Amino acid sequence: MKTGISFGAGLATTAMGILPHESVDEALKLAFSLDIPFWPQLPRVSFYEDMYVQALEHFPGTVLDEASQKVYIDTQLFYDGLDEFFSHEEESSWFSLSEKYSRVYRKFLAQDLSRYTSVHGQVISPVSLTLKIVDENGRPIVYNDDIRSIVFSFIQKRVNAQYRELVVKNEHAFVWIDDPGLEFIFSAMSGYDHIKARDELLQFYDGVEGPRGLHLCGNPDWDFLLSLGIDIISLNAWAFGDIFVNYGKVNTFIEKGGVVSWGIVPTYQEELVKEDIGTMTARLEMIWGPLVQRGLGTDEIAAGSLLAPATCNLANPDRTETVERAFGFLRRVSADMKERYMQ
Repeated sequence: MKTGISFGAGLATTAMGILPHESVDEALKLAFSLDIPFWPQLPRVSFYEDMYVQALEHFPGTVLDEASQKVYIDTQLFYDGLDEFFSHEEESSWFSLSEKYSRVYRKFLAQDLSRYTSVHGQVISPVSLTLKIVDENGRPIVYNDDIRSIVFSFIQKRVNAQYRELVVKNEHAFVWIDDPGLEFIFSAMSGYDHIKARDELLQFYDGVEGPRGLHLCGNPDWDFLLSLGIDIISLNAWAFGDIFVNYGKVNTFIEKGGVVSWGIVPTYQEELVKEDIGTMTARLEMIWGPLVQRGLGTDEIAAGSLLAPATCNLANPDRTETVERAFGFLRRVSADMKERYMQ
């Protein structure tokens, strides 16, 4: 499979997919304000825009209850639907997002995307999906070996279908694998452990086309993540960057051409009001300190870095205002850091 980054990161701005907007046009306008635009996921626009619901389009056994905003997998319907799944297994279009499941995606693809550094999409990880979605008895589907196996194959094909559509519009496109639940596999309470997950994720990523991008907002075992053959890692650096850089494998990852997307601008109202451009650039430089101490130059780190908001956010009482303000800060932090390190 073709992997690796085909563009210079160089402190370019980007963000993950979920936005709090109720207007498709306003969400796209914000996404296109960054160096690397993305198609936004807008759960306030539609139940189908939820990233878990969105990922399950055409998945066998899926039961959607829009009235109660719930989704689950009916085990018998899953087995009954396997023949249809296998009959479409080689059809890339079967795994592409329809307009019903994303009002934004087709509108995004219709734009001229060729002039940007890169563009990206996003799909929920099979690990997070199977930990979150339950069967008819309320049991997470991660514990059903048959369903979990199909989910890994299904999401891999969904990632590849999206990548194929995006790369036609921009040759440097990539797709994030969004894994908000990955940190939970390291918990003693999880019956699906990191050893099993690593084997299945290695096989999963081996079949992913294009750059292998992984995003998460939590604090997992970073050595585990860095052993998966990832090309781009996106993290909440504002909260966990100082922990991430203390893992020795991070230096090796960057030295070998890996890209880190540093989520350095908080999106929660109560956090952002305490920050300014100076505090955020200083925080990022402080985070980089251990990498420099272990031999990386700041110019080398900057060249392999993207900058992003720390997290997605749907919780602010001001709806979109703080998120849009965070994107504005992000652009200014990037400009400041580029002036310092990209001359």
